[in-house]
Amino acid sequence: MPRARAALATNNEINTIGIMNFIKMFLAGLLAFVVGTFAVFFLWIVLLLGIAGSMERTAVVPDKSILKIDLSEAIVDSPSSDPLGGLDPLTFRVTKELTMFDILRALDAAATDDRIQGIYLRLGMGGGSVGSAQLEEIRAAIDEFRASGKFVVAYAETYSQGGYYLASVADAVYIQPEGGLDWSGFAFNLMFYKGLLDKLDLKAEVFRPTVCTYKSAVEPYILTKMSDANRRQMQELVDSMWETVSEAVCASRGIDAATMKRLTDDLEVTLPEEALEHGFVDGLLYEDQMEDVFDELGAERGSDDEFAFVSLGDYAGQATDNRSFGADRVTVVYADGGIVDGEGSGKDVYGNTLAATLRDVRDDERVKAVVLRVNSPGGSALASDVIWREIQLLKAEKPVIVSMGDYAASGGYYISCPADAIVADRMTLTGSIGVFGMYLYTPDALKNKLGITLDGVKSNRSAGMGAIAPLTAVERAAIMRGVDKVYDTFTTYVAEGRNLPIERVLEIAGGRVWSGADALEIGLIDGYGGLKAAIAVAADKAGLGDDFRVTEAVEPPSGFAAFVASLNMRIAAAFERSELGTMMGEYRQVKEALSQQGIVMYEPRRLLVE
Repeated sequence: MPRARAALATNNEINTIGIMNFIKMFLAGLLAFVVGTFAVFFLWIVLLLGIAGSMERTAVVPDKSILKIDLSEAIVDSPSSDPLGGLDPLTFRVTKELTMFDILRALDAAATDDRIQGIYLRLGMGGGSVGSAQLEEIRAAIDEFRASGKFVVAYAETYSQGGYYLASVADAVYIQPEGGLDWSGFAFNLMFYKGLLDKLDLKAEVFRPTVCTYKSAVEPYILTKMSDANRRQMQELVDSMWETVSEAVCASRGIDAATMKRLTDDLEVTLPEEALEHGFVDGLLYEDQMEDVFDELGAERGSDDEFAFVSLGDYAGQATDNRSFGADRVTVVYADGGIVDGEGSGKDVYGNTLAATLRDVRDDERVKAVVLRVNSPGGSALASDVIWREIQLLKAEKPVIVSMGDYAASGGYYISCPADAIVADRMTLTGSIGVFGMYLYTPDALKNKLGITLDGVKSNRSAGMGAIAPLTAVERAAIMRGVDKVYDTFTTYVAEGRNLPIERVLEIAGGRVWSGADALEIGLIDGYGGLKAAIAVAADKAGLGDDFRVTEAVEPPSGFAAFVASLNMRIAAAFERSELGTMMGEYRQVKEALSQQGIVMYEPRRLLVE
């Protein structure tokens, strides 16, 4: 019995100790939860205060203002449905996001606004982060502003090619005496990853129609250099885009084409003195001396004897449409980003979500015409077809005009081709009428690099194809049948939508990318112009005259969950930027390309005028 009592006492002690440990753990967990909750709450308070503190109040536009454009605001193609748009989560600073619609509306309003005396283009190295077609649209809008008789002057310490292209539209261009000008022409460089995949024992297998020799989005994963077809199309593309830029500069600055070619080839205008000698700029000045320029132009000073400047972002927040507001509407619908399956919001174009938006616009009796703004490299063939169908239904009831942004290629062109008319800038990238599928075989990499092997069972010979063994001839043939079917559908839709013989479509298809300048000649678009031009075409086709209002079909942020999800994505992107630096663009492009599922119509190139 003593031994039994001792055993019983020991068990009781153990139970007591276990209960005490449990209570300690519970209390510690409860404390951690409470502290964590307060910490998260405090973090959100700091975050919200940081956002609120970084946001400026609505600026007042004083009389005798000069509209200052420096491209410091983030210029985007479509309004963001991101509740934290423009936020840097590491600094809590908010950068204003301006859409092309905001900018065009602001410049249009400024031309007749008695408070605005003129435009000051203060550019620096700005222009390189803005898309080529975006620059073209902004430049054209500033040129229209000049017709009002108000002045436009430009100044920079150094000009990038994009910055100078924009500045050249001004009445006068100035540069800092010790600055410089980058003027060397355009180059297109492509990074290839096949060698890396080989080292990792990864194999990319590509499925594309034999006629799609120009469909080069897959080349970085299967080749070590550009194919002859891709080299040919990209050479013609950069030549076309450079011709657009150089012709515009020649016309604005009174330089003949032969002289322009020589100056560019021999790098003869890199120094400020050279730029002045050859007519690229009108003077070498320090920025404080620009006040004398404004005085000479007749600009008036404010009551404090200083010139008043208002930023494009502040002015755009107050600019309104100068037309009378009628009940009839032209609605702008945005397809901005890669095309993906399903529903969602953010930077991608979700097929079912955009289709639902188009249905809502179709059912809205106030909407008399629609402008579909396409700024997309394409993506999912299935999602593109879902969108295509809704555009067909919409077109049967109301005029549909497509306005192309920096690129509307592959799937982006697929959803554009049924429109009543297509308007694009000369430097828009479009076409790429082609399709491909890509399969990345990973078992060898898992085995050889990580020691991981795969095994399994299956009910039929091709079940789970490609998961643990290479594709068989039967499986490859099945994939190719799907690829060929999508290509046949794509080319048929283009022939019907553009009223072209199928033989002609096949000649200009094959996955080839075209500039907007060339696309007009071959029938892929109907005219040059940006969003403003497309709205005018839509109003004309609907017979609206000048009595209509322009609205945007924008999906608002949805709830606290969207806020949290947006913050998480922005924090991840901020850390990626800090680690990858200049490689961020390449990383995103590879990530996007390898994430494409099924059969895709995708053309990732977006050339920047740098």
